[in-house]
This record gives sequence, C-alpha cells and structure tokens, in this order.
Amino acid sequence: MKNNASLKGLLIAIMASIFAFGIYFLFLAKRNYYVVDNPTENTFYYRINNGSEGTIAGGQTVKVDLDKGKNSIKVFDQNKKLLFDSAFEVNKVRGLINIAHQDYYINDQYYGYNLKKDSLLLALDKTIIDGKPYFGGAKRFSKLFTDDFYYNVDEDYDKVIKNVQKVESRSKIFRKQDYLNYYKEYYKF
Repeated sequence: MKNNASLKGLLIAIMASIFAFGIYFLFLAKRNYYVVDNPTENTFYYRINNGSEGTIAGGQTVKVDLDKGKNSIKVFDQNKKLLFDSAFEVNKVRGLINIAHQDYYINDQYYGYNLKKDSLLLALDKTIIDGKPYFGGAKRFSKLFTDDFYYNVDEDYDKVIKNVQKVESRSKIFRKQDYLNYYKEYYKF
C-alpha cells in the first residue's frame, strides 16, 4: 500500500474528534437528573409512582428516576405513617422534590464581560429572609416539586466563563442555609 498523506490526515482528524468527544462526555458534559432532597434532621420514606420504597436521611440528597409528565409520590415519616400523597408534573430534564416542604432559593448568577456585579444586584429585586433583605432577586420556593433551575442543590456554578462577549445567567437551587452561606461568600457588601 502506498503512503497516502491525505488518508493519514483524515484518520488523525477522526481520532482527534473521537478523543475530544470522549473527554467532553466523560468529564465536561452536564448530567441531567432528578433528586429528592431533605434539608431537615428527620428521616423520611417515600414511594415514587408506586415503585419500590426509598429512604432519605436528614441532610441527604438522593437521585431518583422520574418520567416526563405526571408522577406521584407518597411520603411517610420515620414511623412509616403517611404524611402526604401527592402528584406533580415533570417538564424538564432536571428537577428537585422538596420532600419536607422547606424553603429553597433559586438564584441567578450572571456571567459575562464587563459585568458590574454590585450595580446589577441593586437593580434586581430584594428577597426577605428571616426579616433581612438580600439583594439579587432570589426566588423563594417551598412547594413539592420544581424544575425551574439549571444547577441542582448538589452542583456548583461553573467556574469558567463560556461566552465573554455577552452577559448571561445560570440559575441554581439552594437550601436556605446554603444560600445564606453562598450570599455571604460571593457578595461582599
């Protein structure tokens, strides 16, 4: 067989592309999943869509499988007494089941070139938490289910700015205390 430079180049390009996609899917791709979260100290038992029984201890986050569309959940206390039987609608590829009906906060973090973080925060709504105002317009959430966020409670915001030419935002859902800790660390007033 003859030494064909263009064939070698094509094979190298294909191998580099496969390698790049492999790195992306193994390390960089954002995983889509649903969680049941329990920020309290209590233990709960739950059954989603009449499936097998799950247990969630205090402070724990558990990944669960949900179907798009209507889903149901039965929640029991530590004595296996039924607390509630409810239905909810899943529309997106990630979501959070608030099994204890506690307060969560959905916050938008802004990225971009020449972003003036302090003036942006002052322009957004204030959120009152325990009688104290917090800038940035975080939305309080305490219902059973939400899928109105990008980063789940067990994920962090991106450290790398992907597109520096425009200002964009990503939303993250926080437990109440985690949001207060994030606010103190990230925003220095």
